Amino acid sequence: MTVSFQPDSLRASLLPLAARQPLSSQALAYRRFYRLGAPTHVLQSWLGRFNVGGLEIVAQVWIPQRPVATLVVMHGFYDHMGLYRHVIEWALSRHFAVISCDLPGHGLSAGPRAAIDDFADYQQVLSALLVEAGQLGLPQPWHLYGQSTGGAIVLDHLLYAGVNSPAQGETILMAPLVRPQAWLWSQLSYRLLKPFVSGIERRFSENTNDPAFMPFLQSDPLQPTRLPTAWVGALVKWVKYIEAAPASPRSPLIIQGDQDMTVDWQHNLAMLRSKFAEPKILMVPAARHHLANELPEIRHAYFTFLDTHIP
Repeated sequence: MTVSFQPDSLRASLLPLAARQPLSSQALAYRRFYRLGAPTHVLQSWLGRFNVGGLEIVAQVWIPQRPVATLVVMHGFYDHMGLYRHVIEWALSRHFAVISCDLPGHGLSAGPRAAIDDFADYQQVLSALLVEAGQLGLPQPWHLYGQSTGGAIVLDHLLYAGVNSPAQGETILMAPLVRPQAWLWSQLSYRLLKPFVSGIERRFSENTNDPAFMPFLQSDPLQPTRLPTAWVGALVKWVKYIEAAPASPRSPLIIQGDQDMTVDWQHNLAMLRSKFAEPKILMVPAARHHLANELPEIRHAYFTFLDTHIP
Protein backbone atom coordinates (compact mmCIF):
# COMPACT_ATOMS: atom_id res chain seq x y z
CA MET A 1 0.00 0.00 0.00
CA THR A 2 1.55 3.28 -1.12
CA VAL A 3 1.87 6.02 1.50
CA SER A 4 1.66 9.44 -0.13
CA PHE A 5 1.93 11.70 2.93
CA GLN A 6 4.78 12.46 5.33
CA PRO A 7 3.58 12.62 8.97
CA ASP A 8 6.22 15.05 10.23
CA SER A 9 5.90 17.44 7.31
CA LEU A 10 2.10 17.27 7.47
CA ARG A 11 2.16 18.20 11.17
CA ALA A 12 4.66 21.01 10.55
CA SER A 13 2.44 22.46 7.82
CA LEU A 14 -0.65 22.73 10.02
CA LEU A 15 -1.97 25.97 11.47
CA PRO A 16 -3.71 26.19 14.87
CA LEU A 17 -7.02 24.32 14.85
CA ALA A 18 -9.00 27.54 15.26
CA ALA A 19 -7.68 28.77 11.87
CA ARG A 20 -9.87 26.23 10.02
CA GLN A 21 -7.06 25.71 7.51
CA PRO A 22 -8.18 24.32 4.11
CA LEU A 23 -6.97 20.78 3.45
CA SER A 24 -3.52 20.76 1.80
CA SER A 25 -2.36 18.13 -0.70
CA GLN A 26 -0.63 16.31 2.20
CA ALA A 27 -3.78 16.43 4.32
CA LEU A 28 -5.87 15.15 1.42
CA ALA A 29 -3.39 12.30 0.88
CA TYR A 30 -3.67 11.43 4.57
CA ARG A 31 -7.47 11.46 4.34
CA ARG A 32 -7.40 9.21 1.24
CA PHE A 33 -5.05 6.69 2.85
CA TYR A 34 -7.38 6.23 5.84
CA ARG A 35 -10.55 6.62 3.75
CA LEU A 36 -11.68 9.63 5.75
CA GLY A 37 -13.43 11.28 2.84
CA ALA A 38 -16.10 13.73 3.94
CA PRO A 39 -19.68 12.68 3.04
CA THR A 40 -21.64 15.07 0.87
CA HIS A 41 -23.63 16.42 3.83
CA VAL A 42 -20.45 17.65 5.57
CA LEU A 43 -20.25 21.42 5.44
CA GLN A 44 -16.66 21.88 6.63
CA SER A 45 -13.72 19.68 7.64
CA TRP A 46 -10.08 20.41 8.44
CA LEU A 47 -6.95 19.45 10.38
CA GLY A 48 -5.05 21.66 12.80
CA ARG A 49 -2.86 21.61 15.86
CA PHE A 50 -2.75 22.83 19.44
CA ASN A 51 -0.08 22.70 22.14
CA VAL A 52 -0.19 20.65 25.33
CA GLY A 53 2.80 20.51 27.64
CA GLY A 54 5.14 21.65 24.91
CA LEU A 55 3.95 19.02 22.42
CA GLU A 56 2.14 19.72 19.16
CA ILE A 57 -1.13 17.77 19.19
CA VAL A 58 -2.87 17.25 15.86
CA ALA A 59 -6.66 17.32 15.73
CA GLN A 60 -9.37 17.30 13.12
CA VAL A 61 -12.96 18.45 12.89
CA TRP A 62 -15.97 17.57 10.75
CA ILE A 63 -19.04 19.81 10.77
CA PRO A 64 -22.18 18.58 8.99
CA GLN A 65 -24.95 20.75 7.70
CA ARG A 66 -27.35 21.70 10.51
CA PRO A 67 -25.35 20.04 13.33
CA VAL A 68 -27.35 19.16 16.46
CA ALA A 69 -24.58 17.97 18.81
CA THR A 70 -20.86 17.12 18.93
CA LEU A 71 -19.03 13.82 19.37
CA VAL A 72 -15.59 14.07 21.01
CA VAL A 73 -13.57 11.00 19.98
CA MET A 74 -10.63 9.64 22.01
CA HIS A 75 -8.73 6.77 20.38
CA GLY A 76 -7.03 3.75 21.94
CA PHE A 77 -3.39 2.92 22.71
CA TYR A 78 -1.29 2.51 19.52
CA ASP A 79 -4.26 3.95 17.58
CA HIS A 80 -4.88 7.31 15.94
CA MET A 81 -7.77 9.27 14.41
CA GLY A 82 -7.32 7.66 11.00
CA LEU A 83 -8.68 4.33 12.28
CA TYR A 84 -12.07 5.69 13.34
CA ARG A 85 -13.84 6.33 10.04
CA HIS A 86 -16.82 4.07 10.88
CA VAL A 87 -17.44 5.99 14.12
CA ILE A 88 -17.03 9.34 12.35
CA GLU A 89 -19.43 8.33 9.57
CA TRP A 90 -22.02 7.17 12.12
CA ALA A 91 -21.76 10.44 14.04
CA LEU A 92 -22.09 12.53 10.87
CA SER A 93 -25.13 10.50 9.83
CA ARG A 94 -26.69 11.64 13.13
CA HIS A 95 -25.81 15.27 12.28
CA PHE A 96 -23.19 15.38 15.03
CA ALA A 97 -20.10 17.50 14.54
CA VAL A 98 -16.96 15.48 15.32
CA ILE A 99 -13.72 16.59 16.96
CA SER A 100 -10.82 14.29 17.70
CA CYS A 101 -7.07 14.38 18.22
CA ASP A 102 -4.10 12.05 18.18
CA LEU A 103 -2.74 11.45 21.68
CA PRO A 104 0.89 12.37 22.45
CA GLY A 105 3.25 9.96 20.71
CA HIS A 106 0.46 8.66 18.48
CA GLY A 107 -0.54 9.26 14.88
CA LEU A 108 0.35 12.73 13.66
CA SER A 109 0.97 14.19 17.13
CA ALA A 110 4.47 14.85 18.44
CA GLY A 111 6.17 12.99 21.27
CA PRO A 112 8.08 9.74 21.85
CA ARG A 113 6.09 6.96 20.17
CA ALA A 114 3.34 5.59 22.42
CA ALA A 115 5.17 6.78 25.54
CA ILE A 116 3.75 8.73 28.44
CA ASP A 117 4.94 9.26 32.01
CA ASP A 118 1.58 9.78 33.67
CA PHE A 119 -2.05 9.28 32.60
CA ALA A 120 -2.67 12.79 33.91
CA ASP A 121 -1.03 13.95 30.67
CA TYR A 122 -3.95 12.41 28.79
CA GLN A 123 -6.36 14.45 30.91
CA GLN A 124 -4.51 17.61 29.90
CA VAL A 125 -5.00 16.64 26.25
CA LEU A 126 -8.73 15.97 26.67
CA SER A 127 -9.22 19.20 28.61
CA ALA A 128 -7.37 21.15 25.92
CA LEU A 129 -9.44 19.50 23.19
CA LEU A 130 -12.64 20.52 24.97
CA VAL A 131 -11.33 24.09 25.15
CA GLU A 132 -10.72 23.96 21.39
CA ALA A 133 -14.28 22.69 20.86
CA GLY A 134 -15.59 25.63 22.86
CA GLN A 135 -13.52 28.16 20.93
CA LEU A 136 -14.85 26.69 17.68
CA GLY A 137 -18.41 27.01 18.94
CA LEU A 138 -19.19 23.33 18.31
CA PRO A 139 -22.84 22.62 19.10
CA GLN A 140 -23.97 21.30 22.45
CA PRO A 141 -24.59 18.77 23.82
CA TRP A 142 -21.09 17.31 23.64
CA HIS A 143 -21.00 13.52 23.74
CA LEU A 144 -17.78 11.75 24.76
CA TYR A 145 -16.56 8.62 22.96
CA GLY A 146 -13.56 6.55 24.06
CA GLN A 147 -12.19 3.24 22.77
CA SER A 148 -9.96 1.19 25.12
CA THR A 149 -7.31 3.62 26.47
CA GLY A 150 -9.50 6.40 25.07
CA GLY A 151 -12.24 4.90 27.23
CA ALA A 152 -9.89 5.07 30.22
CA ILE A 153 -9.28 8.76 29.52
CA VAL A 154 -13.00 9.50 29.25
CA LEU A 155 -13.71 7.38 32.34
CA ASP A 156 -11.10 9.31 34.35
CA HIS A 157 -12.62 12.60 33.19
CA LEU A 158 -16.12 11.45 34.06
CA LEU A 159 -15.24 10.27 37.58
CA TYR A 160 -13.10 13.22 38.59
CA ALA A 161 -14.53 16.10 36.56
CA GLY A 162 -17.91 14.85 35.40
CA VAL A 163 -20.06 17.33 37.35
CA ASN A 164 -18.00 20.26 36.08
CA SER A 165 -17.28 18.90 32.61
CA PRO A 166 -18.45 20.96 29.63
CA ALA A 167 -19.37 17.61 28.04
CA GLN A 168 -22.77 16.97 29.60
CA GLY A 169 -24.14 14.77 26.82
CA GLU A 170 -23.88 10.99 26.73
CA THR A 171 -20.65 9.09 27.40
CA ILE A 172 -19.75 6.11 25.23
CA LEU A 173 -17.14 3.67 26.57
CA MET A 174 -16.05 1.08 24.01
CA ALA A 175 -14.16 -1.87 25.52
CA PRO A 176 -12.83 0.55 28.14
CA LEU A 177 -9.46 -0.09 29.73
CA VAL A 178 -9.30 -0.36 33.50
CA ARG A 179 -7.14 -3.43 33.91
CA PRO A 180 -5.65 -5.29 30.93
CA GLN A 181 -5.73 -9.06 30.65
CA ALA A 182 -3.17 -10.90 32.82
CA TRP A 183 -2.78 -7.81 34.99
CA LEU A 184 -0.73 -9.46 37.77
CA TRP A 185 1.71 -10.87 35.23
CA SER A 186 1.95 -7.49 33.49
CA GLN A 187 2.91 -5.78 36.74
CA LEU A 188 5.51 -8.43 37.54
CA SER A 189 7.00 -8.17 34.05
CA TYR A 190 7.16 -4.39 34.37
CA ARG A 191 9.06 -4.56 37.66
CA LEU A 192 11.51 -7.11 36.24
CA LEU A 193 12.13 -5.25 32.98
CA LYS A 194 12.09 -1.63 34.16
CA PRO A 195 15.76 -1.50 35.35
CA PHE A 196 17.07 -2.97 32.09
CA VAL A 197 14.99 -1.90 29.08
CA SER A 198 13.03 1.15 27.94
CA GLY A 199 10.63 -0.90 25.83
CA ILE A 200 9.87 -4.21 24.20
CA GLU A 201 8.85 -5.10 20.67
CA ARG A 202 5.14 -4.74 20.06
CA ARG A 203 3.16 -7.88 19.36
CA PHE A 204 0.30 -7.28 16.93
CA SER A 205 -2.75 -9.30 17.98
CA GLU A 206 -5.92 -10.25 16.12
CA ASN A 207 -8.22 -7.83 17.89
CA THR A 208 -11.18 -7.81 15.50
CA ASN A 209 -13.03 -10.38 13.41
CA ASP A 210 -12.46 -8.33 10.27
CA PRO A 211 -9.83 -10.22 8.22
CA ALA A 212 -8.79 -7.02 6.40
CA PHE A 213 -7.98 -5.02 9.52
CA MET A 214 -4.77 -6.74 10.64
CA PRO A 215 -3.00 -6.46 7.24
CA PHE A 216 -3.98 -2.79 7.08
CA LEU A 217 -2.72 -2.20 10.63
CA GLN A 218 0.63 -3.81 9.85
CA SER A 219 1.05 -1.57 6.78
CA ASP A 220 -0.06 1.58 8.63
CA PRO A 221 2.84 4.08 8.72
CA LEU A 222 1.52 5.64 11.94
CA GLN A 223 1.65 2.45 14.03
CA PRO A 224 4.17 2.38 16.93
CA THR A 225 6.35 -0.73 16.91
CA ARG A 226 7.42 -0.85 20.57
CA LEU A 227 5.69 -0.94 23.95
CA PRO A 228 7.46 1.58 26.22
CA THR A 229 7.97 0.38 29.79
CA ALA A 230 7.21 3.94 30.94
CA TRP A 231 3.65 3.60 29.60
CA VAL A 232 3.16 0.37 31.58
CA GLY A 233 4.44 2.14 34.69
CA ALA A 234 1.98 4.97 34.11
CA LEU A 235 -0.82 2.42 33.77
CA VAL A 236 0.18 0.72 37.04
CA LYS A 237 -0.19 4.04 38.88
CA TRP A 238 -3.40 4.96 37.05
CA VAL A 239 -5.23 1.70 37.83
CA LYS A 240 -4.83 2.33 41.57
CA TYR A 241 -5.94 5.94 41.10
CA ILE A 242 -9.05 5.13 39.06
CA GLU A 243 -10.18 2.23 41.24
CA ALA A 244 -10.06 4.60 44.24
CA ALA A 245 -12.13 7.25 42.43
CA PRO A 246 -15.41 8.47 43.96
CA ALA A 247 -18.67 7.24 42.52
CA SER A 248 -20.47 9.31 39.88
CA PRO A 249 -24.17 9.99 39.24
CA ARG A 250 -23.55 9.76 35.47
CA SER A 251 -24.84 6.74 33.50
CA PRO A 252 -22.44 5.96 30.64
CA LEU A 253 -23.17 3.71 27.68
CA ILE A 254 -20.73 0.79 27.79
CA ILE A 255 -20.15 -1.60 24.88
CA GLN A 256 -18.08 -4.72 25.40
CA GLY A 257 -17.29 -7.78 23.30
CA ASP A 258 -17.28 -11.15 25.00
CA GLN A 259 -14.24 -12.33 22.99
CA ASP A 260 -12.06 -9.40 24.03
CA MET A 261 -8.62 -10.74 25.00
CA THR A 262 -7.00 -7.33 25.55
CA VAL A 263 -8.76 -6.02 28.65
CA ASP A 264 -9.96 -7.88 31.74
CA TRP A 265 -13.54 -6.99 30.88
CA GLN A 266 -15.19 -9.06 33.64
CA HIS A 267 -13.28 -7.14 36.31
CA ASN A 268 -13.68 -3.86 34.46
CA LEU A 269 -17.47 -4.12 34.10
CA ALA A 270 -17.82 -4.97 37.79
CA MET A 271 -15.78 -1.90 38.70
CA LEU A 272 -17.77 0.33 36.34
CA ARG A 273 -21.08 -0.91 37.76
CA SER A 274 -19.84 0.10 41.22
CA LYS A 275 -18.78 3.59 40.08
CA PHE A 276 -21.77 4.74 38.04
CA ALA A 277 -25.50 5.07 38.55
CA GLU A 278 -27.14 2.43 36.36
CA PRO A 279 -24.68 2.29 33.45
CA LYS A 280 -26.27 0.90 30.31
CA ILE A 281 -24.19 -2.05 29.12
CA LEU A 282 -24.35 -3.85 25.78
CA MET A 283 -22.51 -7.17 25.60
CA VAL A 284 -21.75 -8.04 21.98
CA PRO A 285 -21.38 -11.79 21.29
CA ALA A 286 -18.21 -12.78 19.39
CA ALA A 287 -16.86 -9.21 19.32
CA ARG A 288 -13.17 -8.69 20.04
CA HIS A 289 -11.38 -5.65 21.41
CA HIS A 290 -11.12 -3.10 18.59
CA LEU A 291 -14.84 -2.49 18.31
CA ALA A 292 -14.37 0.57 16.08
CA ASN A 293 -13.11 -1.76 13.35
CA GLU A 294 -15.22 -4.86 13.88
CA LEU A 295 -17.32 -6.61 11.23
CA PRO A 296 -20.29 -4.67 9.79
CA GLU A 297 -22.87 -6.78 11.63
CA ILE A 298 -21.16 -6.11 14.97
CA ARG A 299 -20.91 -2.40 14.26
CA HIS A 300 -24.60 -2.40 13.28
CA ALA A 301 -25.51 -3.99 16.64
CA TYR A 302 -23.76 -1.40 18.75
CA PHE A 303 -24.67 1.60 16.58
CA THR A 304 -28.32 0.52 16.88
CA PHE A 305 -27.84 0.41 20.66
CA LEU A 306 -26.35 3.91 20.61
CA ASP A 307 -29.14 5.22 18.37
CA THR A 308 -31.63 3.92 20.92
CA HIS A 309 -29.99 5.68 23.87
CA ILE A 310 -28.78 8.96 22.34
CA PRO A 311 -31.51 11.44 21.34
